[in-house]
Amino acid sequence: MSADAVRRVLSPRSVAVIGASENPAKFGGRIMRYLTKHRFAGRIVPINPGRREVLGLPSYPSITDAPGPLDVAILAVPPDVLVASAAACAKAGVGAIVVMTTGFAELGREGAARQDELVRVARESGMRIVGPNCMGVINPRERLTLTSSFVLEVDALLVGEIGFISQSGALMVSTYNRAHDAGIGFSACASLGNQADLEIADFLDYLVEDAGTRVICLYVEGFKDAGRFLRGAEAARRAGKPLLVVKSGRSEAGVRAARSHTASLAGSYAVFEAACRDLGVLVMDDLDGMVRVADALVRWGRARGDGIGLFTPSGGGAAIAVDRMADRGLRLATLAPATRAALGEVMLPPYADNPVDIGGRRDENADGVVARAVEALASDPDVAALLAVWSTTPAYEARTREMGAAALASGKPVMVVVTPGSAADGPRRVLRELGCPYVDHLDEALRVLDRYLATGRSVAAPELPVRPHGCPGPGTVIEGPETGQLTEVEAKRLLGAWGVPVPRERLATTADEAVQAAEAIGYPVALKAVARRLVHKSDVGGVRLGLASGDEVRRAWADVTGALARELGASALDGCLVSEMVRGEAEVIVGATRDPQFGPVVVVGSGGTLVETLRDVQMALAPVSPAHALGLLRALRLWPVLAGVRGRPALDVAAVAGIVSRVSFLAADLADRLTELDVNPVIVRAAGGGAVAVDARATFVASRLEAR
Repeated sequence: MSADAVRRVLSPRSVAVIGASENPAKFGGRIMRYLTKHRFAGRIVPINPGRREVLGLPSYPSITDAPGPLDVAILAVPPDVLVASAAACAKAGVGAIVVMTTGFAELGREGAARQDELVRVARESGMRIVGPNCMGVINPRERLTLTSSFVLEVDALLVGEIGFISQSGALMVSTYNRAHDAGIGFSACASLGNQADLEIADFLDYLVEDAGTRVICLYVEGFKDAGRFLRGAEAARRAGKPLLVVKSGRSEAGVRAARSHTASLAGSYAVFEAACRDLGVLVMDDLDGMVRVADALVRWGRARGDGIGLFTPSGGGAAIAVDRMADRGLRLATLAPATRAALGEVMLPPYADNPVDIGGRRDENADGVVARAVEALASDPDVAALLAVWSTTPAYEARTREMGAAALASGKPVMVVVTPGSAADGPRRVLRELGCPYVDHLDEALRVLDRYLATGRSVAAPELPVRPHGCPGPGTVIEGPETGQLTEVEAKRLLGAWGVPVPRERLATTADEAVQAAEAIGYPVALKAVARRLVHKSDVGGVRLGLASGDEVRRAWADVTGALARELGASALDGCLVSEMVRGEAEVIVGATRDPQFGPVVVVGSGGTLVETLRDVQMALAPVSPAHALGLLRALRLWPVLAGVRGRPALDVAAVAGIVSRVSFLAADLADRLTELDVNPVIVRAAGGGAVAVDARATFVASRLEAR
């Protein structure tokens, strides 16, 4: 099992260093130095054909000459000999290799071929691979330091309960370094690079099972198997272990950078966020903030509430902090009368509230005033976390100690902001001695508090969606065109097969047929051009609405067909769709797409012609239940309109949620063929009146549309 392989990597009984040296300027020299410096408890086996001994340990010319068994070997050799070194490890029965060497799939076709050969060699023997293009692994509990990074030039490794897995080696070691400086330890750290074999999901599975890990942090550029990540995230949720993730690739430039860095396919960031939201995974913007939030979770558990108690010696600092909190949607706690009374015993009346300005003390020289103020504020039931915006004055060392000790003793989460500058060296030193978390910038503190307080929101287990009544089952076949894009008629036929309501309408190929269709349907009607190459009908004059007579239908036919002939040529027209006019109170868009990593996705948002301008959308992995779909609707900026505001009637949100669920099943059923589906607009009527899919387009990669 992969978890067993990861356990062998992170808790080996024996480690071989290929390219071992005593020269600290070389990778192999630093790896040996750190293994011995930090007293790795297992057996260290140097491999160097030119040395009989390295740092007092017997050295062997080849790993095949070394006594076994060997759990792990770390390879710090050039890429042109790397595969041969790996083959020797496989021959020697090594359980796993950690490959720091670069020059593989991240560098193009030649490197990818070399990586494929490395994987082939390993798989033939059952040997596992971490990397290549990585910075190794660190397990402070085992004093295991399989990396050459200078961040291990410390007196001792800090053991903690945060597991950290990173695709980037540089980000792993730099994050480790800053965490160490802040007094934050890890249960394990690993950088995975190209993930040629062992991947993020393997290490995630291990950390979920690991009793010494309480919080899991990931830095991700791309997933080898997004489905395995989702299953691991669900396992972490069930185990009660918070999972925090920073993922690159929010922009096109970021996607390109990730691909060139570790040959990763980034996929859609919005889809990734949606998947994480549904599983309670906390998505972070930066690694330092992620580790700070993880540290708070280890110290204090998940947040209990969202009110912030703010105290500071600066009235100006308090005003700025409150403004910044409002910008982020963070809430200043509302203090109970008893709390204000307790504050009033040590503070002047204007200052006996939240935020607490300790400059307004009743007695400037009285002992313990700061501590009493902090204790009173922290005791309020609406205060879920404490924020101190602190002074940079060296004379504040004593008050810093008093404040920090009282805040920590309260048992409430605390974050102190000590603004940069040498004048604050003393207060920073005091906070480090106390083990009190602090940062240098207010915005950094608020980012951390924002994400930490989000951990208090309960995340229920994802509801297993049940196929709606009327959706076709496995084996249903729908004939489609040879080309990828469906016409509106074909797309609506598809929607109808999955039970999505569509208008009464007919396809006409002449003006006379259009009039006959309008009279059969009943006026007023809409007339829309139908052509396979036509994407946005309204952009080329291909739509006429509210036609109330046969003459109007004929004139509209002439206008629409003429406009289309000018745009695409007369032969492009398949006819015109005559449809009943559907009236309603709001328009939404429902759609589906296929993400290259996460698979079928359903989308819902504000609809109509301004959909791309408003960009008010929510998405989820398909399929979803109507209840899940309703949650997506509630998250839209359009929701107040749907729910009914300012005397307007509530709309039929249940009908919309039902359509979203049906479209999601359609997307999941046709996941191997459907590339894009837009249902826009869906007209929403008042509650009880239903909702109707008025327009639709779809693109497929095959001619037979078959539900699995």
